[in-house]
Amino acid sequence: MKRLTILLALVTLISCTSGKGNKGEALEKDLILEEVSEYGFRTGDFNLKEGQVQRGDFFVPLLTRLGVSIADAYNLTEVSKGVFDLKTIKVGNSYKAYYTKEEDARLAYLVYADSKINYVVFGVADSMFVKVGEREVTSRLRSGEATINSSLWNDVSAAGMSPLIALRLSEIYAWTIDFFGLQKGDSFKVLYEELYVGDKFFDIGEIYAALFTHAGENFEAYRFVQDDIPQYWNSKGENLRKAFLKAPLSFTRISSGFSYARRHPITRVVRPHTGVDYAAPRGTPVMSIGDGVVTQRVYTRGGGNQIKIKHNSVYTTAYLHLSGFAKGLSVGKRVRQGEVIGYVGSTGMSTGPHLDFRVWKNGKPINPLKMKSPPADPLKKENKELFASSIERASFLRDSIRSVQYVDTLLNSLGVGLEFVSVE
Repeated sequence: MKRLTILLALVTLISCTSGKGNKGEALEKDLILEEVSEYGFRTGDFNLKEGQVQRGDFFVPLLTRLGVSIADAYNLTEVSKGVFDLKTIKVGNSYKAYYTKEEDARLAYLVYADSKINYVVFGVADSMFVKVGEREVTSRLRSGEATINSSLWNDVSAAGMSPLIALRLSEIYAWTIDFFGLQKGDSFKVLYEELYVGDKFFDIGEIYAALFTHAGENFEAYRFVQDDIPQYWNSKGENLRKAFLKAPLSFTRISSGFSYARRHPITRVVRPHTGVDYAAPRGTPVMSIGDGVVTQRVYTRGGGNQIKIKHNSVYTTAYLHLSGFAKGLSVGKRVRQGEVIGYVGSTGMSTGPHLDFRVWKNGKPINPLKMKSPPADPLKKENKELFASSIERASFLRDSIRSVQYVDTLLNSLGVGLEFVSVE
């Protein structure tokens, strides 16, 4: 389960200045908690051996390798039925084997890490049992900022943030900012959660607010829940989600732009190139930029594997040089915005892996990089007051907090919550 633990350094200060008796009580409680682990037994009573599931490690062979008799191993498979599917054990996942401390040591418990959060305890000693558990996930509120000098990914890492922030920001601003066209000097500020399992970083949680400065223009984003759907909006209450994505694949670089007089890299003939080439590794997923119907799924000598999608009576898009099509994709199929329709390749007349992306408006080719898209559902009138107060405190936190780990007490004292929801 996820628990929002936003603590303030002030809490630490208060606890340090409290009486010795309180400290002693806290220490005593900690010792008691350490006696019984989250797995349900006192780990200190056993010797621990850690390992990873190897190739060919089916459950019974794994247990026998750890010293369990074949009979007991098979009995444990029976106990597992209906509790945990042993076929889902994955190569590379870790396990902890707890052995008794007696001279003739034997395996008492096996704890298998099914994921970073979920674990399975196999009781082998006194009575056989199987228990599925979930480690507690805590979160810490963070505020970070970075300036683009080389690449978004590198500069986010250099600023001490997880590169996952780069991916999340590209998703939030997918309809607003062309991440293929980021410039040196672009910058951002962001207020977000970091999720932890114990004291180990696990993932990025919610992004509550962001301010991205691109080409001298500021783009705000505030998380707000309307009709039970979390979305991102600017300070005017305009939905950042648009009818079309800015780009059909995760950001990399543009290798060739829209032109009516480009020299073809193979034929060397000067001719129009009414699309944008996105250089990307072979196999990179390609997404439909908007809802629509597939009108073409074909191979041509020039464009290789290509897909054409009719979005409405005005816009049509095409995706060329694909290495392959998404499973189940066929002419007449309706696709959704962001749905994977194919994969980057170099089929047809191509010098290397890339996506040739094209857009037509009323039958006329237009530059995809200059295409403007209308916003999705607007903010409802009855939500405007709540939204205004939400973004006021979120923007304050975004602009003022630096690597905050402990702010829960302060927020609670102010009656401020970070889960911004709409009025029913």
